[in-house]
Amino acid sequence: MTFELDYDRNLHKTNILKISMPEITARRITRDLEIPSLLPCNQWSRLILIMVGILMLSACATQKHPPPGIGYSIDWNEVPDWTEDRHADSWPALMNNCRVLSNRQVWAQICKAAQTLDSPDHKQARGFYEAWFSPHIVHGADGKSTGLITGYYEPLLFGSTEPDEDYRYPIYRRPENLLKIVLSDVYPELKGKRIRGRVEGNRVIPYFSREQIDSEQNPLEGLELLWLNDHEDVFFLHIQGSGRIKLTDGRTVGAGYADQNGHPYVAIGRVLIERGELEREEVTLFTIREWLRDNPDQARALLNENPSYVFFEIRENVKEGPIGSLTTPLTPERSIAIDPTVIPLGTPIWLQTTLPDNPEQPLNRLYIAQDTGGAIKGPLRADIFWGNGDRAERMAGIMKQPGKLIALLPKTASIER
Repeated sequence: MTFELDYDRNLHKTNILKISMPEITARRITRDLEIPSLLPCNQWSRLILIMVGILMLSACATQKHPPPGIGYSIDWNEVPDWTEDRHADSWPALMNNCRVLSNRQVWAQICKAAQTLDSPDHKQARGFYEAWFSPHIVHGADGKSTGLITGYYEPLLFGSTEPDEDYRYPIYRRPENLLKIVLSDVYPELKGKRIRGRVEGNRVIPYFSREQIDSEQNPLEGLELLWLNDHEDVFFLHIQGSGRIKLTDGRTVGAGYADQNGHPYVAIGRVLIERGELEREEVTLFTIREWLRDNPDQARALLNENPSYVFFEIRENVKEGPIGSLTTPLTPERSIAIDPTVIPLGTPIWLQTTLPDNPEQPLNRLYIAQDTGGAIKGPLRADIFWGNGDRAERMAGIMKQPGKLIALLPKTASIER
């Protein structure tokens, strides 16, 4: 912006001849403001401020935000509370990474170096991360850096290998007629999308929805793995993705995610909010369960609002914990679920959030991205795995905290996507 001025010393006034504002917006706007009048110095100062303000607003309007996803790198001293974490507690999760990632070039060096450290202390573990990784800010749309952090856990349920009056709600194995359709080579926009279907005649049509599967037609009859004693438990097992099931014969087995019917996940808590049944701030796992118990005549219809349906496989060894999408066991309070189209599975993540039962208490901790979820979409979305037991259920059930993510990328190269 340029000014053409003529100052009259006798009158102590400035004659503003012309103000030019060259290309200051994305639309390449150019304006010439002709102001022939004489202005006192104080008015001239005000005009300068006004014009500077216009210039700043124009610049802000055209400022470009970084694209959503993993962004620029920062220094370790810019990672909030980095030195305060118990870094060695994340080591089992990192070693689980190496079970499946060590054959990838970028991870081969990391895993080889990690295996030379036998049970490192917190300082050694922190030094390892600093040596092999660099922290990168994760951005959302429009430059946002804060998103939603939730939690999940491994519930303990009760089941039987045979149905009876008490155990009559099945969980199913993966159906053989469930097609996994891959079209991303032809339609790149479908990359990362879960497309499932089944053949009917000479057409591929969507797979059965929750309502169809749980209907009297029972299209999956014969594919039952186990029968549980509570219909709501089956539904929430689908939400958590895995669980432990205590059988009537005394055994405890794990039910782990095997596949999904391809229908989009719909949060029934959001449905209850939209209907005015619950307020947004009061929606938790426990208030949803309470609503279902208090409205038994509407419960099945509400559950059917979520057409997504999960199929399971039985895991005899329950000591290691559930298996995440990375096909490694999950580590309580150190594994998280992310959107793998944004953050590669296996990425260490520094998470800044707060405790769900004490929002004034920071929860800044290193996690490893080892799982995914139907509701976990976008760069600023994460789901903490809390483990099993009463505390894990409570923390996961009430968690819906704001949070920020910092991705730790290998210094050797970008993690293979």
